[in-house]
Amino acid sequence: MIPGGGQPNMQEILQQAQKMQQDLAAAQEELAATEVDGQSGGGLVKATVNGSGELRGLVIDPKAVDPEDTETLADLVIAAVQAANENAQQLQQEKLGPLAQGLGGMPGMPF
Repeated sequence: MIPGGGQPNMQEILQQAQKMQQDLAAAQEELAATEVDGQSGGGLVKATVNGSGELRGLVIDPKAVDPEDTETLADLVIAAVQAANENAQQLQQEKLGPLAQGLGGMPGMPF
């Protein structure tokens, strides 16, 4: 039985929601500051994104540059960026997953 005639303690619920919001904001800040890499072509192209998936760097080995075949280079760049974004998504799941579970079912929360 819930104390107070079946009414949940609104102050406690609000405090929990506020703490979860603060934890979520801190995790999002940490993600924005964390960089992850992805590569393609055996390391010929390397992309760096932050934990939010924003492209922060791109390194192309000169061996990957063939003026007669720019399509292959474009494919390598796309693959490296996709690999980096997949790593960023995995990092997001690790950092935000537990918070998302805690916020599940709370009105106004995007999870």
